[in-house]
Amino acid sequence: MKDFKTIFFFLRLPIAISLFGHGLVRLPKLEIFSNWMVTSMEKSAIPSFMIVPFSYILPIVELLIGLALLIGFQTKYTIYSGLVLMSLLILGSTSIENWSAIEAQLLHSVYLGGLFWFYEKYKPVSNH
Repeated sequence: MKDFKTIFFFLRLPIAISLFGHGLVRLPKLEIFSNWMVTSMEKSAIPSFMIVPFSYILPIVELLIGLALLIGFQTKYTIYSGLVLMSLLILGSTSIENWSAIEAQLLHSVYLGGLFWFYEKYKPVSNH
């Protein structure tokens, strides 16, 4: 596929902006976001000593995965990281029965899976 780089950039763009934006808007209000997450997870079986650090790390990870997808850095591993992140978010959402959040997380997962499929099927073969 001769326009792979251009096509793949535009396929990455929506999910990259979504993840980057999630992290970007949460970073300036990190403590507020963390408090919200801890409060929303009160009924979860996941202990708060695990939720608190995760709530501070999550926006940074979202921002970094979004940025890496945007610039095309280590694409395969970035997609894997995004899928692991979505799996962790789905676990948290199921633990509090937040089914509507799971829909968005599954949509992100399917998009990342499709992106991975496209990458593997059409990436240019290296001459080395």
